[in-house]
Amino acid sequence: MTKSSSSTAPNFNDNDRYALQKRAIAASFSAAAASYDANAFLQQEVGKRLLERLDFMKLSPQRILDIGSGTGACTRALQKRYPKARVFGVDLAFGMAAAAQRRRGWFAKEQYLCADAESLPFASDSIDLVVSNLAFQWLANPEPAFAEIQRVLKPSGLLLFASFGPDTLKELRAAWAQVDDRIHVNRFMDMHDVGDAMVRARLADPVMDMENLVLTYKDVPVLLRELKGIGAHNINAGRSHALTTPAQLKQMMAAYESFRRNDGQVPATWEVVYGHAWGTEVRARPTGLANEFAMPLSEIPIRRKQP
Repeated sequence: MTKSSSSTAPNFNDNDRYALQKRAIAASFSAAAASYDANAFLQQEVGKRLLERLDFMKLSPQRILDIGSGTGACTRALQKRYPKARVFGVDLAFGMAAAAQRRRGWFAKEQYLCADAESLPFASDSIDLVVSNLAFQWLANPEPAFAEIQRVLKPSGLLLFASFGPDTLKELRAAWAQVDDRIHVNRFMDMHDVGDAMVRARLADPVMDMENLVLTYKDVPVLLRELKGIGAHNINAGRSHALTTPAQLKQMMAAYESFRRNDGQVPATWEVVYGHAWGTEVRARPTGLANEFAMPLSEIPIRRKQP
């Protein structure tokens, strides 16, 4: 496993309450590497659904990149699907990349690196397929990562990814809103904005669709333990830096009770956004001016799945 150098400077501005810091993200997920697989049912399920989309695409990739590879579930699945390919798993969290490396079999071919999606350690036009399962929601702005993916993708190479949309954890967000006005749940980008970012990065023919997955739990503490177990801590700039008091936690859980279902379970909604696009010979220009390159959002195909 290789650790690639990347910027450790905060990637947010002080006025954005939802801003995220790369160093904090990496530390949070590194700390959760040991508990991740036991709590990542949703991530594993979405990963399976994401890779099933490859069944409908005629590809014979020689070099594959899995961005946000975590403990390596999708990376291993990609290597199994394309046994002749060289498959690389990249994660910002060194602890995750190290855990994936430890899970490699004796004769495994896939390789793992610790690197930043905005500064990939690969040559231009060198990758046939880029896959990312539930990592892009941790980017303050996906456009730099899309531009970097466009750089490393071969012309006609494929980007396929899943991320989270705005309705994700809407119950938890609403419950905390009854307690205070601090940020407790991440902000998730609308799929139209994600599609627009792909267009500006000069990725071709972007297609987006979404589905809502609802997981149920015995109670709110089980949900909170699962979120902690996968490393999804609240690290937004606008979070409270004081410890949550037992009274605040009790108030939030009481507010969450309004969502309890007739079967006695409490729900947690996850809006899963899927997207794909193709590499082109045209490279993205620096995004200094908003009107450098534009396309009406109406030209981006949108497919919605019914819940």
